[in-house]
Amino acid sequence: MTEPTPIGHGGRLTIDLAALRANWRILAKAAECPETAAVIKADAYGSGIARAAPALWAEGCRTFFVAHLSEGLSARRALPDAVIYVLNGFPPGTARAYRDADLRPVLGSRDEVAEWAAANREAGRRPAALHVDTGMNRLGFAVPEALALAGDPVMAEAGFDLLMSHLVSAEVEHDPLTDRQAAAFARVRAAYPGLRASLANSSGDFLASCRADLARPGYALYGGNPRPGHDNPMRPVMRLEAGILQVREVEAGATAGYNARWTAREPRRLATLSLGYADGFPRASTGRGEAVVGGVRCPFVGNVSMDLIILDVTEAPREALFRGAPATLIGDGLDLETVGRNAGTIGYEILTGLGRRYERVYRD
Repeated sequence: MTEPTPIGHGGRLTIDLAALRANWRILAKAAECPETAAVIKADAYGSGIARAAPALWAEGCRTFFVAHLSEGLSARRALPDAVIYVLNGFPPGTARAYRDADLRPVLGSRDEVAEWAAANREAGRRPAALHVDTGMNRLGFAVPEALALAGDPVMAEAGFDLLMSHLVSAEVEHDPLTDRQAAAFARVRAAYPGLRASLANSSGDFLASCRADLARPGYALYGGNPRPGHDNPMRPVMRLEAGILQVREVEAGATAGYNARWTAREPRRLATLSLGYADGFPRASTGRGEAVVGGVRCPFVGNVSMDLIILDVTEAPREALFRGAPATLIGDGLDLETVGRNAGTIGYEILTGLGRRYERVYRD
């Protein structure tokens, strides 16, 4: 049995670095690309850049992606020699900060390209990635614009070393949009010969049409299922447990939690966990969430509150119900997809929303 969560922490988040490294190997094999990178944005999807990034580096990963400059700086501290791309371009006036930290911005507009090219002319060339929008309509050059700019001198001055786009729905089997994106990306790729290309995300790693020079998985590295509807080929990386604070017996008609949204239809046994939405467990899990106590799935009752969750543990074995006993909220059959579905969201949001009040334990 897992030891009780120490006093001072609402829960224990265990991160399995060996599983993280194994997942990178699985994805590298599936992608069949010359190189497989790792997306470590959002503090490595909640696992912690400072520990997750060096583990991936030790496994052989050499290229990493983050979303913001601040994340890039954290990644650089953890990875002195890695290639690090910053996906969300760069804010005006920050080219020097990128250059000082040897970070490579992902450029998707004329203004960004012009500013980076100017910095290259003034202080020496540094590389960047060219982002082409093939269907997301979020960031990046439209395909016709990217094709029209292929011979423009400013594009050469920007020092591009990577061409990339982002898949809209690679996790949906046989979605024709994925094929259209791959075809559009191939046209742009032909206009920029010699430039390395990257299209495959976690789900795209399993699609032959999305293979290029560099795969860049994210969610699946951390245990998320890249192939919904199929068995998850990834190993679980994150395990979340919270300690039971108190167990009580309630009579029929008793209510629980804020606004008395739950009423006992018969005598029930309730347990309160030291964890809530301030710890990243969504309030939307109210009435749908579950935790495993003594091998039994126990439903949430009442509203998820800021620091506490109430469980109906009537069916759990009595020997598993004691002060400090663990209840598992991620793990023991409650995978990321299940937890996300119970919260009316997706596993990505569960991972990246995990709070800072947990005791974090790393296993390798």
